Amino acid sequence: MATLATLGGIGGVGLASCASTGSGVEGTQGASRSLFTRGDTILFQGDSITDAGRSRETAYEQNAQSALGGGYAWLAASGLLIDRPGDELAIYNRGISGNRVPDLSERWEEDCLELNPDVLSILIGVNDIWHVREGNFEGDAGTYEAGYDALLGRTRAAMPDVKLVICEPFVLQAGSVDSSWFPEFDTYRDAARRMARKYSATWVAFQEMFDKALVYAPPEHWAGDGVHPSSAGAALMAQTWLRATEAV
Repeated sequence: MATLATLGGIGGVGLASCASTGSGVEGTQGASRSLFTRGDTILFQGDSITDAGRSRETAYEQNAQSALGGGYAWLAASGLLIDRPGDELAIYNRGISGNRVPDLSERWEEDCLELNPDVLSILIGVNDIWHVREGNFEGDAGTYEAGYDALLGRTRAAMPDVKLVICEPFVLQAGSVDSSWFPEFDTYRDAARRMARKYSATWVAFQEMFDKALVYAPPEHWAGDGVHPSSAGAALMAQTWLRATEAV
């Protein structure tokens, strides 16, 4: 099966190794198959990194570039549609800029459960710490984990067969992010990984990927403000997501 790497979406053996690191199914043994089957509905959820300027006017159109935004979700969706042209996949993006776990919870019925996805990919966490740092939200990694746990428990109860993809929240030390974010930010990453293990979700190790990518280019190349990926960063995220979910 073709991938973005084999089609030239990301160049270089070294960067391909960055994309393949640290991804897989948490809480299971020997998982090595694609998550996707013919006719699947796939939903990307999260904050501005997932939103990436998606159109609200075309939000309910499946596989529409404007509805998928201009970031990793669109690039990953494009890779799936290239690789699986006959599978009749329906792919949507419901990321909203600025969202934290509590914001996802408030809109979960309409923006997730009513869509009843077969595959649900979630990237959330950077705003949960960022808003605390800016004094706009009271909480910590424990608050984040408890809320995430409640959200995923609610999701499993409503959609017991959904295939979950939990993406690792990430930051790079550039722009708005400096060393003062650490080690606190790492506790949010750890919490997300525990959720992936608890709910036997596919884990996409974005922070580990970017940490390895720093060998090839500085942080600003991947995310100018340390949070929102550049075109290169989004492309690397998409390749990593595809490798994790396709188990290639």
